[in-house]
Amino acid sequence: MANQNELSPIIDVDELKLLVHESTDVVIVEVSNEKNAKENYLQQHLDSAIFLDLNKDLADIKTDLALGGRHPLPQIANFLDFLSGIGISPNSHVIIYDYKNGANAAARFWWMMKSVGHKNVQVLNGGFQEAERRNYPINNHVPVPKKAAYHTSVTDWQLPVVDLEEVDLASKSKKHLIIDVREKPRYNGEFEPIDLIAGHIPNAVNIPFTDNLEEDGLFKAPKKLREKYQDIFNEFGNDQIIVHCGSGVTACHSLLAMSYAGFNIPKLYPGSWSEWSRNHKPIEKL
Repeated sequence: MANQNELSPIIDVDELKLLVHESTDVVIVEVSNEKNAKENYLQQHLDSAIFLDLNKDLADIKTDLALGGRHPLPQIANFLDFLSGIGISPNSHVIIYDYKNGANAAARFWWMMKSVGHKNVQVLNGGFQEAERRNYPINNHVPVPKKAAYHTSVTDWQLPVVDLEEVDLASKSKKHLIIDVREKPRYNGEFEPIDLIAGHIPNAVNIPFTDNLEEDGLFKAPKKLREKYQDIFNEFGNDQIIVHCGSGVTACHSLLAMSYAGFNIPKLYPGSWSEWSRNHKPIEKL
């Protein structure tokens, strides 16, 4: 179990209102990648929010997607330079939201921030829609970030990641639990809307990331999430669990939920299905 005294990875709208009122170093970030994301941001966003683009800012996409999939992690030095450029320092309290309850890319940015050792970083429960419903200030003013300096001794991602070869070995071992968080029809191999081939990694179980949410789009309570994942983890240790999705983005939503439930964060496979399916690896369908 994680340290229960740590800052919750999830923050509610009312808590954000209070935080902004009381703190002078809050950086609010919108991270979305849906169609017309930047245009939507320019029309309306949470007050003082900075826009981040998943493809440009949170990934180092190669010409050949077989090399790391659709959203490979960037070099950590480049990511730290990027943080400095948008006004984030190690002392900043970073609040992240998107339009899909943290599943679009907010959770990915949260994972990256946690993985460089950032302490004060949270995802807004319910995202933009919940903020709008709860009358959080919204406008179209685009802030100009102040330059900051992100000084850290971190030179590699601090949260566990695995590569293609490690997943290949795990796919042949009963000593590992591979969790695929994509929608069930994609896991089943019924269709594939993004990548080239439908199906799933052998030995992977399907636990859709949408199961982390209640019907209203808010995260399930930590106790409910803890019971759910404890049953799934069973006898597997943290170092035996690998979580993936299509391209290493929505997998972070489930890692966020696991952290919210009080678990240490398992391994992320950033390449995910987009890499696996392009490397002539075994593919299963139901």
